[in-house]
Amino acid sequence: MEDFIAYNPTKLYFGRNAGQNLSTEIKNSGEKILLLTGKGSVKKYGYYDQIKNQLEQAGKKIVEFSGIKPNPIVDDAEKAAELARKEKIDLIVALGGGSVIDTAKMVNMAYANDLPVWSIMKREVTPEKKIPLFAILTLAATGTEMNGAAVLQNHETNEKIGYFSPLMYPKASFLNPEMTFTVPKGQTINGIIDLIAHSLEAYFSGGDAPLADRFVAANILETMDYAPKLLDNLKDYDLRARMMWSATVAENGTTVHGRKTNGDWGTHALAHHISLLWDTPHGQTLSIIFPAWMKALKNAIKNRLENLGYLLTGQKISADETINLFENFFKQIGAPIRMDEIGLGDDDKKQLLELWKINKPTGLNIILTENDYQKIINFV
Repeated sequence: MEDFIAYNPTKLYFGRNAGQNLSTEIKNSGEKILLLTGKGSVKKYGYYDQIKNQLEQAGKKIVEFSGIKPNPIVDDAEKAAELARKEKIDLIVALGGGSVIDTAKMVNMAYANDLPVWSIMKREVTPEKKIPLFAILTLAATGTEMNGAAVLQNHETNEKIGYFSPLMYPKASFLNPEMTFTVPKGQTINGIIDLIAHSLEAYFSGGDAPLADRFVAANILETMDYAPKLLDNLKDYDLRARMMWSATVAENGTTVHGRKTNGDWGTHALAHHISLLWDTPHGQTLSIIFPAWMKALKNAIKNRLENLGYLLTGQKISADETINLFENFFKQIGAPIRMDEIGLGDDDKKQLLELWKINKPTGLNIILTENDYQKIINFV
């Protein structure tokens, strides 16, 4: 097992009454709030009014920035940071899914340090300060509510990349499974894929960490158990709660302690390019890329695949059978596993391959080459 530091400063409130603790948590964090939201679903379903009323009752002044899109873009983060500078805000409240919270994290870094968002993302500058950030989650998927990571895309540079800083952990996050009742079936499927992919990224990050391996397997088995039932009953509180917590656990550090790296992230790096080119939902890109990545790298990760198969089934199964297990599950819940299933053909594959060659996406543990890109593209 590798040496590690276990660190997670986010206080997390979970349950039906989680959001009622927001006013208490923000009480001593300043007077002027930047409230970030997405495209409008939080207003449509009443979550916006609930949160805004609570903020106003706490006597806070509210500055709003809305319209953050799925697959969030650096332009929105820059505009929100500029608004924060103009209004001299004291704290940030993010109400929405992973895209809103990721954007809020980068707005925090840019505003608190007076730095350009993309320069931070590209690690050209290093932020040293933060202001309090609070997250109210409405979509279970990314785990951003309890970690220090964020992902943004930049269409000018043709990149979609991630950034991590200990400064970016939310001070507190509020998770009420009832707020995910209105998430449509398709988005729920995408969230399921995302949290499984996060668990797998941890598993393939290298190092001998048997307990972390078992945490990964347990989280995947838990997800495979509740997912079909949840997709048949989207308003079941217990099933929504199980998904919400498993998505958080997949990305709050639990699955990486004792490993060589904080996840491999090669499949995410590859999959981000599909979202970048065609604005494909993140979950769909991962259900397409992960099995292809496993197949292309099968010889290099054979032992890890076989071990994972054993942890998931209790039987000694082959690397191919382990890959089939995931492909069959993705198909069972209605997720695509090939690019043609989302309307992309051979010319699109060529375009994707060329962008991979330019941007050179790779993992932190398993280094990818152009030869690997060619193998992977043959399986998507």
